[in-house]
Amino acid sequence: MRAVRLLLPALVLLAACTDPAARSEAQPALAQPTRSPPETAADMKTSFAPVVKKAAPAVVNISARRVVRRQADPFWDLFGMGAPRGRVEGSLGSGVIVRADGVIITNNHVVAGGQEIIVALADRREFPAKLLLADERTDLAVLKIELGEERLPVLAIDDSTDAEVGDLVLAIGNPFGVGQTVTTGIISALNRTADPSGDAAASYIQTDAAINPGNSGGALVDMDGDLIGINSFIVSRSGTSSGVGFAMPAAMVRRVVETAVGGGQRVERPWLGARTQTVTAEIARSIGMSAPQGVLVADIWPGGAAARAGLRQGDVILSVDDQTVSDVGGLNYAVGTRRLGETLRLGVRRENGTTATLNLRAEAPPATPAQDEQVLTGRNPFDGATVVNLSPALADELGVDPFQGPGVMVIRVGRGFSMNAGLRPGDMIRAVNGREIRNVRDLTAAAAAGAEAGAWQVTIQRNGQPVTANFRL
Repeated sequence: MRAVRLLLPALVLLAACTDPAARSEAQPALAQPTRSPPETAADMKTSFAPVVKKAAPAVVNISARRVVRRQADPFWDLFGMGAPRGRVEGSLGSGVIVRADGVIITNNHVVAGGQEIIVALADRREFPAKLLLADERTDLAVLKIELGEERLPVLAIDDSTDAEVGDLVLAIGNPFGVGQTVTTGIISALNRTADPSGDAAASYIQTDAAINPGNSGGALVDMDGDLIGINSFIVSRSGTSSGVGFAMPAAMVRRVVETAVGGGQRVERPWLGARTQTVTAEIARSIGMSAPQGVLVADIWPGGAAARAGLRQGDVILSVDDQTVSDVGGLNYAVGTRRLGETLRLGVRRENGTTATLNLRAEAPPATPAQDEQVLTGRNPFDGATVVNLSPALADELGVDPFQGPGVMVIRVGRGFSMNAGLRPGDMIRAVNGREIRNVRDLTAAAAAGAEAGAWQVTIQRNGQPVTANFRL
């Protein structure tokens, strides 16, 4: 597990997967949740052993090794001994078998950059693993080990919405590399949003079950022995468990696994097509709501899914498929875990105080205009910068606001005048010499025209603020 940082150590949970609708013999189905162990309330009061016996065989240990090249001390260059040297780094974590043919879910940070990934089963057999998919946004990764015709024990993924605060749970993993360990606790909270940006991955299960370094990618299991989350990270001053742990819910795990076993290289997430903000007490008072609840629609993307569903500026989204929405992160998670093409029911409060139910089709963000990625060169302030046209699809990929409007974004700054000029990745180029820049073609034309005069006035937007600078070459 990666190093734990002050107040926000890392460990991510990952939950499950369903096999695609069209199944084949080579792609065995995921096990479905059951409601068997323990059989009676008396059994539960006596021991958690029935749950552990069902779940533990499907939890594995994962180690990843990578060679890091580091430059030797420049002093040794004087003696011809300054060549870069390799140092082997490793990481330890946990994982969960979600398909009998050897598909395993874990945290991306456990295996990121790993040149050799080894999976140790509960019976201590070890197998090399292949990385099928890494999703940095959710910190989830899907691995595959080959065992021929052998079928492995699996954990059924329970992505239902019936979990409640106070439910008993077990955390199973490999803390500190000591071997498989089981701890118990309760669900302390649901729909925790750890990312203030409202990212679709940020709707965690909070638990007080002891989670420590090495538990990353391990299982959070309910009392039916089903997987409800992948242990994600902890909040701690010491770097060890303080009873505040977070797990990625099974619904998101399932989406990532489905993508991986279907051959996808990137998780396609539906996009609402609206800019939203959490309803605060102040906003609630201003729009006549008795209490702050839901998410306010601040803007609508023209022709997008929200617009076609009938959402309007000023609407408040209260629920998705009858599940209450409390903030932007919860809304984005509810939409982002749906499959493309599915229909969602939005419970909405209109500006006049009436309510409505709208049907929204889950769609990927539009990729228009085309990126038209270019590295600019020549005698101009953009020399060495890589620029693209910003579209909702690219904005979603980069994690930036698509509602900044059409324009040209700097995504990399290489050697050239752009570096000296102070351009940064994420800057939006708005105008050159008074000419509005709406696409890369506009920018290249403006740069060429400015080269004739040798002077440029450039306006960029950085962190939402306009900045204007003059250059002469």
